Amino acid sequence: MLLPAEKELRGVLARFADARFRHDLHPTGHSSRELEDASHTLCVMTGTQSVDQALIAADALLERLRAERSAATKVPQTLAA
Repeated sequence: MLLPAEKELRGVLARFADARFRHDLHPTGHSSRELEDASHTLCVMTGTQSVDQALIAADALLERLRAERSAATKVPQTLAA
């Protein structure tokens, strides 16, 4: 599976959260379709079959990307001396 870029993953998570909030606040046919589309995109992007699985996978992926970024910015002690 190809890993999504962090920016795109965060964008889809934001779109999902916004659609979920608007649908929960005022459910309409339009808000339902937006939520379904955002949910589907999130599942495809994370390679999962449910929103719950997708959210867990997205959190794990974001943590992995954060750890990799943190490790890449650390200077080894032998070079710092």
